Amino acid sequence: MNSYSSSEMLVSDEGRHRLLIDAILDYAIYMIDRDGIVSSWNAGAQRIKGYEAYEIVGENFSRFYTEEDRAAGAPARALQTAIDEGRFEAEGWRVRKGGERFWAHVIIDPIRAANGEVVGFAKITRDLSERMHAREELRRSEEQFRLLVQSVTDYAIFLLDKKGNVSSWNAGAERIKGYKPQEILTKHFSCFYTEEDRAAGIPGQALETARREGRWEQEGVRVRKDGTKFLAHVVIDAIKDEAGTVTGFAKVTQDITERRRIRNALEQSQRALFQSQKMESIGQLTGGVAHDFNNLLTAISNSHELLRKRLGNDAKGLALLDNAIRGTERGISLTQRMLAFARRQDLKIESIDLGEVMGGMQGLLERSLQLSVTLDMEVPQGLPHVLSDANQLETALLNLALNARDAMPRGGIIRIGARTLSLSAMNGENLPEGDYVIITITDSGSGMDEGTLARAVEPFFTTKGVGKGTGLGLSMAQGLAEQSGGKLRLDSKLGYGTTASLWLRATDAHIAKREEIPQAARASSHACVLLVDDDSLVRATACALLEDAGYTVFAAESGLDALEIAAKEPGIDILVTDQIMPQMTGLQLLEAIRSIRPELPVILATGYAELSRPMPANSARLAKPFRVAELTRMIEACLQD
Repeated sequence: MNSYSSSEMLVSDEGRHRLLIDAILDYAIYMIDRDGIVSSWNAGAQRIKGYEAYEIVGENFSRFYTEEDRAAGAPARALQTAIDEGRFEAEGWRVRKGGERFWAHVIIDPIRAANGEVVGFAKITRDLSERMHAREELRRSEEQFRLLVQSVTDYAIFLLDKKGNVSSWNAGAERIKGYKPQEILTKHFSCFYTEEDRAAGIPGQALETARREGRWEQEGVRVRKDGTKFLAHVVIDAIKDEAGTVTGFAKVTQDITERRRIRNALEQSQRALFQSQKMESIGQLTGGVAHDFNNLLTAISNSHELLRKRLGNDAKGLALLDNAIRGTERGISLTQRMLAFARRQDLKIESIDLGEVMGGMQGLLERSLQLSVTLDMEVPQGLPHVLSDANQLETALLNLALNARDAMPRGGIIRIGARTLSLSAMNGENLPEGDYVIITITDSGSGMDEGTLARAVEPFFTTKGVGKGTGLGLSMAQGLAEQSGGKLRLDSKLGYGTTASLWLRATDAHIAKREEIPQAARASSHACVLLVDDDSLVRATACALLEDAGYTVFAAESGLDALEIAAKEPGIDILVTDQIMPQMTGLQLLEAIRSIRPELPVILATGYAELSRPMPANSARLAKPFRVAELTRMIEACLQD
């Protein structure tokens, strides 16, 4: 059995310790004496600091410090701390052999003799440059993120602790919710909710959903510091640690009040556009139907006049004819309403004394209402004149009053009044700037719900029973108002009655009423009329009436036929033509025939208010449907000019 002396064993232990220390590369482990002179040097020290052992042993360890630290006495202070406290530990900048700095974690332990005297120091240095670098990058990243979040003003971004108390607050939160950080930090986020939501437990439900599912999202009403409410889009995300435990919540709130308003306005505009397009389509259809009705009613009405002449004193026959005439007049009234709705009615715009018109209608209105309905009519003195068609205005007011009556089957009160209003350029009524007179007809009936009110002015829409209304009364009033430069507005609420307001442009100028053409006796001697109409009934009836009145008539079914006749018959004295015809309109025919006969008088018969171009000189316009007396008077007036 081998045996070793104590000295041999000691050498063996020291050798092993030396081998162990030299094998460590991640730590600089070396010794310095009491004065700070390096007395040993391991491989880790060589790798980290860059010095070979022969270069550094015998040198003072202070050379590893920066100039600033040496000037401040940091090396000596470190050794004294190790002596006084038994250990020195710190992090700081150190210097490699080439002058490069690195971040180091340093430990200095005093080495004491058996009697306790400090004879040197053991120094361990670790290069933490990468860790420090990563930590600095993390710090910068967190700072950048903090600055990013803080600079966001369109979103309220803040943190909540596990209980829902506010733990951070960005500038957007301050702008949107109105609280400064010192006013809201540590307070519970439920203060942003309405009293109703708090009573319903919505804040707690939101956190519980976020905790359970990781996220909660909703739109709802929130409350600012000053108590005002706004519409918000809210997202709450749960914040979890590495173990998956919820440590808090991230909350993002966006004020979407304006966005919702814009969206609602866009949807309203789209609905209005759709309604406008629908009404335009219906208007075109209605106008076309009214045009065809006008042709039929012109033929029927004028045929009745011919029949009246031929019946003589046949009382029974005349009675039947009178019934037919009354039916025709009702058809003409319906056609006028259809044209008024389609904005194609030929209005006679003039300055109207509204007080005179409304005062003159009071008796008619009282006779038209039921005994159970009371009329309260107050028209202020000195109302300005308005621009409209007097006859159509009377009809519109009568229709509105009858609608009010029908809304009160058990009786009630109809109040009719008028007032003036001046609109500025930036008014919310979608009307031009200027002065207006507003005629109001208010009933005490059952009123209308929102759905009925939205459709009230649609053509042919009626809440009356079958056969009790055409559904064109309000459409006609609206058409008249808009053609006169105003509008019709309905205000109603279910159970509270309805108010119809007719807005008309006010004027101080007195536009002269159109003068009636004086009654002509008989046709001018040898007067020759070229009559053009594509409708055979109208053409045949009009020819018969004109011939019966003493005119010589050439009939044409189209503009091209009329041009051929005009080229062959130089004795034609006047052209009477329909406006709406295939291939060539009446205006186009007028221009074409003037190239042949420049001075030929022309009468244009139309049921439409608007023409594609103004009427030229030496021409007149005749509204359809017309009676033969109106046609002959206009022919004579044109021939005499």
